[in-house]
Amino acid sequence: MVVTDDIYTKDGTVDINKKPANKKKTGNWKACSFILGNECCERLAYYGMGTNLVNYLQEQLNQGNVAASNNVTNWSGTCYITPLIGAFVADAYLGRYWTIAIFSIIYFFGMTLLTLSSSIPGLKPSCSGDVCHPTQEQIAVFFVALYMIALGTGGIKPCVSSFGADQFDETDEVERKRKSSFFNWFYFSINIGALVASSVLVWIQMNVGWDWGFGIPAVAMAIAVVFFFAGSRTYRLQKPGGSPLTRIAQVIVASFKKLNVKVPADKSLLYKVADNESNIQGSRKLEHTDKLKFFDKAAVETENDHDKESLNPWRLCTVTQVEELKSVIRLLPVWASGIIFATVYSQMNTMFVLQGNTMDQHMGPTFKIPSASLSLFDTLSVIFWAPVYDKIIVPCARKFTGKERGFTTLQRMGIGLVISIFAMITAGILEVVRLQIVRKNNYYDLKSIPMSIFWQVPEYFLVGCAEVFTFVGQIEFFYDQAPDAMRSLSSALSLTTVALGNYLSTLLVTAVTKITTQNGKLGWIPDNLNRGHLDYFFWLLAILSLLNFIVYLWIAKWYTYKKVAGHPE
Repeated sequence: MVVTDDIYTKDGTVDINKKPANKKKTGNWKACSFILGNECCERLAYYGMGTNLVNYLQEQLNQGNVAASNNVTNWSGTCYITPLIGAFVADAYLGRYWTIAIFSIIYFFGMTLLTLSSSIPGLKPSCSGDVCHPTQEQIAVFFVALYMIALGTGGIKPCVSSFGADQFDETDEVERKRKSSFFNWFYFSINIGALVASSVLVWIQMNVGWDWGFGIPAVAMAIAVVFFFAGSRTYRLQKPGGSPLTRIAQVIVASFKKLNVKVPADKSLLYKVADNESNIQGSRKLEHTDKLKFFDKAAVETENDHDKESLNPWRLCTVTQVEELKSVIRLLPVWASGIIFATVYSQMNTMFVLQGNTMDQHMGPTFKIPSASLSLFDTLSVIFWAPVYDKIIVPCARKFTGKERGFTTLQRMGIGLVISIFAMITAGILEVVRLQIVRKNNYYDLKSIPMSIFWQVPEYFLVGCAEVFTFVGQIEFFYDQAPDAMRSLSSALSLTTVALGNYLSTLLVTAVTKITTQNGKLGWIPDNLNRGHLDYFFWLLAILSLLNFIVYLWIAKWYTYKKVAGHPE
């Protein structure tokens, strides 16, 4: 009988046929190879379309610096808000597998429409020389396609990393270690796709045409869909646990209904189900934690908690249900601290590109590298640091800290926040030097000054290094610390930091432009950056990042890790 038990996973996962997942036939790296292949192709499609979007808006839709920059950050922000929709659908109803499948198809249709809008006469803006004349209808079709992609990616982003992590049984010590490595290789695969996008695809868009530049990402998305379905028989699936928002609401309502009820000193008296398993499908039992004690009232049993024969879930909740809410509340300050970091990250697709547009983009006498392609150095940085972190930094750190992962996920994210400060300082210093050259040589009206664009490499490289620590740490942290039946929603919550970071960038650019253009002044970010002060904007982000890190240190010290019943780690 023991042998039979060892054949199957113990974390509640099932296979595609809804039978208990066989350890040898499902999951692990065998299943993850399909998930990583899918993610690589999907990210190639996303970055192949998004990396150079600011230049498309300027060239084909005739938008200025501020309008193009804000449209990119607004769209990018939406791409990180829609995961809340996908996550809710996955956790409550469809599960991660079917959510990814359905939204991937929506994503593909969006990519196809985008390609048509840049290649078919009538949908494609007409141009005379360097000036294009888009109609309102053409602009509308373009943005419909763009926001279809935002909806499609909303079902994939919150589910795919969690779905990959689901392939490792947390109750198995060997598989649990592999899961920690998965997050590093997951981010590595993202950046392999981004590498091709920021180099080859951006060059095609600027030198061959936008029809090919958007068509190739559409094909990549089709390949991503095929990759995903090809691995179906190897996947482990977590059952959806019902609406997490309903369970959260029940705890809040029950707590307020029992305002005058005293919580017993002996926490073992709080209401739990008798079984070893939680009564929430797809979730393990959680141990009681001492903070946020007000919500413990929801688990205090009273004589009014029964409706006839059954318990009223809006008056009495289990300890696990209460701890679900506590886990989400504890995540919120950590979540908020990622918004400023995401604002720094968003500059790669906006201000870094605009800064690069003013510099010498030549490699040799004839070849000209598009400024958006410099983001490949961010990608190369991630591709370099991800395996270095996994294979060198973690084993070395483990010797000093004694921790299985080398650093705690909170420590890992904090290191990334510090690196991001230096990234903004580096970008600011480069802009100071660039403006000095402009003033010294009276280059104010030159489209690009004789200063190599490759001076931007350090700022891109530092952002990439910061990503490996903060973004990868964030993915792992929000998966680990989320209740089992709320992991897609938790991943979506972590992604909304990127959305709010983009929206904050839009807000900052808009506010800075409005304030600095008063009384007829050109402002910090005019269309001609040679007459502006983009360096001041980078200093502003560096100061905000420093203040954010100081607050983060207090948050990390306050944080209490969740406790799974029967798993003291």
